[in-house]
Amino acid sequence: MTRSRRRWLVAGLLLAALIFIGSFGLAAAPRTSAAVTRIALRAMPILSFDNREPSRRRFGQLEFIGGLVLTSDYKAFGGISAIRMEPDGAHFLSVTDNGSWLRGRILYRDGKPAGIADAEMAPMLDWNGKPLAKRGWYDAESLAELNGLFYVGLERAEKIVRFDYRRNGLTARAEPVPVPPDFRTFTYNKSLECLAAGPAGSGVAGALIVVTEHSLDASGNFRSFLLKGKQVDRFSVQRSGGFDVSDCAILPPADLLLLERSYSVARGVAMRIRRIPLVRLKPGALVDGKPLIEADLHDQIDNMEGIAVTRNARGETILTLVSDDNFSVVQRNLLLQFKLVE
Repeated sequence: MTRSRRRWLVAGLLLAALIFIGSFGLAAAPRTSAAVTRIALRAMPILSFDNREPSRRRFGQLEFIGGLVLTSDYKAFGGISAIRMEPDGAHFLSVTDNGSWLRGRILYRDGKPAGIADAEMAPMLDWNGKPLAKRGWYDAESLAELNGLFYVGLERAEKIVRFDYRRNGLTARAEPVPVPPDFRTFTYNKSLECLAAGPAGSGVAGALIVVTEHSLDASGNFRSFLLKGKQVDRFSVQRSGGFDVSDCAILPPADLLLLERSYSVARGVAMRIRRIPLVRLKPGALVDGKPLIEADLHDQIDNMEGIAVTRNARGETILTLVSDDNFSVVQRNLLLQFKLVE
């Protein structure tokens, strides 16, 4: 089988897996972690991003640093849906499709990701200390930190819960956050993929920014919200190019990065990151932004679902992306890093 035919076979299998999971959900109960557990992660380095031109480093406004393919024998590992990086650029916290936490530390060699240390998983706990997954609240898709608390968007349940992770770590208990009645009208399994916290000094300071995956308004654009206490403001994000939203992050001091993915017969799976000025996020607005990067199956991507932003010791802006393998044998858990080139 030629390389080209093999790529299209993988793309077709990937699409079938995504359609199955997206349409019907997990076939069985989610594979949740039982307690806080140290796990072993194998990490295979990704040295080049472009499969056709291995020496190429620049992609749009991003420069590829390196990446990892992550695997583990631990049954609950997989389905990584969102990531938050600590300021040190090494420690991270992620959420997964099965309602679990995953945290660890990225090891670097010559400035490139080389492995993962201190990896741990644990079930997200409800207010009674029981796994959230037992309530059917397991499809964790988005993660944001606001005023020291971590907020998680739960797709299908259409809920947002918060955790005092800074105080209690992986044993923190969920506190449901009031959400507007609109949430009950979201398209099933196409909703809470993007949560971000409005930074201090911006017009959306203190607000949770919500952009839905594919819950569209009457004009076919992404329904979006600013949530601040009891105040709810609604706006829309322009949908274009067949892309849907899979995550978001704040690019200091004043931009929102929107991670998106798409599938087409001609192109296969694709990824895009758009940069949207926060000043445009106003009630009733329709907002858009310019792409930083677009990539497809000619590149080292998969079902890209998580994005985080940090600055390194040299003052460079680093984007960390993760993919969700949907616990499928034809998909991968990737961790990719890029440097923003202004």
